[in-house]
Amino acid sequence: MPPHKWTDESRDASCYYQDAAASRFRRPSSSSNSSASVDRSEDEADDEREAFCSGERPLIRSSDAAEVNEGCGPKTRHIFGFMGFLGFAVVYAMRVNLSVAIVAMVNQTAIPHSNSSVIDTDTCPLPAPNHNGSDPNPQKEGEFVWDEATQGLVLGSFFYGYVLTQVPGGRMAELYGGKKIYGYGVLVTAIFTLITPLAAHWDLPLLVLVRILEGMGEGVTYPAMHAMLAHWIPPLERNKFAAVVYAGSNIGTVISMPLAGWLCSLDFLGGWPSAFYIFGLLGILWFIAWMYLVYDKPSDHPRISTSEREYIERCLLAQRLISQEIAEPEEEEDEEEKDEVNLRRPQEEPIPWSSLLTSVPLWAILLTQCGQGWAFYTQLTELPTYMSNILHFDIQSNALLNAVPYLTSWFVGIACSALADWMLAKRYISLLNSYKLWNTVASVVPSLGLIGIIYVGCDWVWVTFMLAGVGSFGGAVYAGNQMNHIALSPRYAGTMYGITNSAANICGFMAPYVIGLIINHRETLTQWHLVFWLAAGLNIAGNFIYLIFASAEEQSWSKRPPTTRISRSLRA
Repeated sequence: MPPHKWTDESRDASCYYQDAAASRFRRPSSSSNSSASVDRSEDEADDEREAFCSGERPLIRSSDAAEVNEGCGPKTRHIFGFMGFLGFAVVYAMRVNLSVAIVAMVNQTAIPHSNSSVIDTDTCPLPAPNHNGSDPNPQKEGEFVWDEATQGLVLGSFFYGYVLTQVPGGRMAELYGGKKIYGYGVLVTAIFTLITPLAAHWDLPLLVLVRILEGMGEGVTYPAMHAMLAHWIPPLERNKFAAVVYAGSNIGTVISMPLAGWLCSLDFLGGWPSAFYIFGLLGILWFIAWMYLVYDKPSDHPRISTSEREYIERCLLAQRLISQEIAEPEEEEDEEEKDEVNLRRPQEEPIPWSSLLTSVPLWAILLTQCGQGWAFYTQLTELPTYMSNILHFDIQSNALLNAVPYLTSWFVGIACSALADWMLAKRYISLLNSYKLWNTVASVVPSLGLIGIIYVGCDWVWVTFMLAGVGSFGGAVYAGNQMNHIALSPRYAGTMYGITNSAANICGFMAPYVIGLIINHRETLTQWHLVFWLAAGLNIAGNFIYLIFASAEEQSWSKRPPTTRISRSLRA
């Protein structure tokens, strides 16, 4: 039954869940005085809830002053979310700095190109020279002679390691908690980022190995965070909360791209190596703060307020009660046993791999993430090269323009996720249709932006609009398939996210390699248009499969058999 003291935090969760749960918890009528008393109490609570949800009662009563005072400061879950946000910002800064730095690392004039027989309309004109005949965008020549295929190998090597630790990272977070898994993942990434310049000067194979090990460290971060969100965030807050936390990747990209471009243009610490040193040190500083401020679960946190812990636990319990089958008490049970319902206690059980790998809804998530991943990594790893070699931008302007789409995507992602939560709370849309709607927005609209780049040609203003304007709707993915794993199985959300994210990030190393083969010394508009058509087509195809086979119901293999009982007091 709903609580008799309402807070602003309680409104959405209580009003959303109680209508569905009330019929399951209401006791059979009885002629006894105690039963009549319970029924009257239930009726009063129901009346209060209805008045509260309709807006006829205030959010917080005057008698709740102690609870209000206790919640004046920042919520513990918000501190957790902020640190998670910063963590993703740092790891993405360490991931994408090579995409910018490689423009300064490579000696482009020393690489043979096959554009001599290409007609002028298939290339973009070079910038007009200054009045003294000099190049208006002079660039330093790099020290490495790597062709497009080799650059694709270097850029994609990160993802070789990244996909290896997705599933293990998710499972370890489920078993041992996400705090250490997420924290040490960022720390390992920071350490190998620091030694990247040394490896690049030493030997190309060593650089590839360092990037693989760096990817292995970062590979655990997303599934570990997914497992932590299942313990920390009430269901009706997850879309917008995940949008803020995971949007750290966008902010990290927005900050690191222009900053890396600026550092590469300087002589500080050798130029491009400084981009790796500075971001690596930031990762180590973040790790120290994370280990002190964050804990695996609300029940483990020594500084969380009692009201916040109870609120989180009550919301998560309400979700479990609705999503799982509740056994009815038997008639012959005594009065004490009638006050209890069967629930399922978390147990250490083997992962049902056969059920996971044959789950059609999970495959739907996997395939749409593959399409989105290909388009995303095409933009993340290859657009700096496109801006430099085709549109002829200097490294600082290149990095700045490539950062703008991630900033707009961050804003759009938060707005779409807040709108999605509002529509769900108002019951304007079902959870499944919400996933499908926003996943379509996140897949189809940015794909139209990639196709638009083909038709605007060398106009850098329209190219920027297609990436930063149309492409920004990729941020809607947080309200799309990103939370779908938790709906299918709260128990195995981390493992499931590891599976789908592994598949999606295989595209992280396939996309640069395939693009290198498509370009193959031919830096022309025609070849790059093939790159954009391929990315858009895969993204739209993945969403089409998701629309057909997606589900928002907890799967049967995720539900536990009843093992214990919990008294009605937990539901009061």
